[in-house]
Amino acid sequence: MPRRPPAVARVLERVTKTAREHEMFAPGDLVLVSCSGGPDSVCLLYSLWHLRRLFKIRLAIFHFDHKLRPDSANDAVYVRRLAERLKLPFHLREADDAPLKGESIEAWAREARQAAARDVAEDVGAVAMAEGHTLDDQAETVLMAAIKGSGIYGLVGIWPTQGPKAARRVQLLIDVSRDEVEAFCRALGLRPRMDPTNADTNLLRNAIRLEGIPALERATGREIRAPLARVADEMRSIALERLPESRSPLPAKGSVRFRRGDLIDLSVMLLEERSSTDAFRVVRAWLKEVRLPVSREAIEAILDLANGRAGRRRDLPGGLKAVREKEYVRVSRSSPES
Repeated sequence: MPRRPPAVARVLERVTKTAREHEMFAPGDLVLVSCSGGPDSVCLLYSLWHLRRLFKIRLAIFHFDHKLRPDSANDAVYVRRLAERLKLPFHLREADDAPLKGESIEAWAREARQAAARDVAEDVGAVAMAEGHTLDDQAETVLMAAIKGSGIYGLVGIWPTQGPKAARRVQLLIDVSRDEVEAFCRALGLRPRMDPTNADTNLLRNAIRLEGIPALERATGREIRAPLARVADEMRSIALERLPESRSPLPAKGSVRFRRGDLIDLSVMLLEERSSTDAFRVVRAWLKEVRLPVSREAIEAILDLANGRAGRRRDLPGGLKAVREKEYVRVSRSSPES
């Protein structure tokens, strides 16, 4: 077997370490790889393809066309060709609506893409959805949280794994820099698609990436992306240490509705207003308060429903069922009522 180029070997070593450290996969897992066609997701796809036998996993490719650019269909064509080259199943979904006036395009695009990925994962039986967030994305997220005045639970940044065990999102590249991603692609002769909207500094994340971080590096005379990402690691450790012993804030009045029988509703709005970790604490406290079985899997499943679209359902541990309604996540000891 030919020796891998150093740039490729370096990324694969980092990805392997991340996957093992966070127990991202189990033998036999079907992993749905989200691929936009850009450098990060192409690096993610090829990394998993090279490591599929090591982890004993199966792969399928997912692409979402947001229809925000006139040439977006060309991205789908590019990713489809990658799937054909790697002999992997390809699943394409397209946006069927558009952002509302005044709605954040970034937030709308993320929600639409993740909702479509969850639907495809359910259809094909994938238990993990791999996304291409990098160390640079982590650094940008931490800096944005600091600018907004977030506390510990905002500075945790992007979680390496998120969601219930049977439908988790995993970030294989969270310890890989964007420079390493680009070197990986060059070493393999890959030519990813480039999204021109990534250069639009009217979008906060782009401004942070293209102007804010470079300015801070010039001012300090040092590279700050890796240190910022380490802040997220430290904050995540602190948050997890505090979580079991903290007096988690109970849901506000009106955020929980007790209906007939064992039917209980939890307000989605309550969770949307909080950071991921704070929302975790709220659901944990709520389950304890109403004396339902408390487990990480149940909490993450409820949060996954809260972040999705109405009509989605989940089986929870302890024989519980949950369904996302328009304004509530409804939990019951039997099949949720409509």
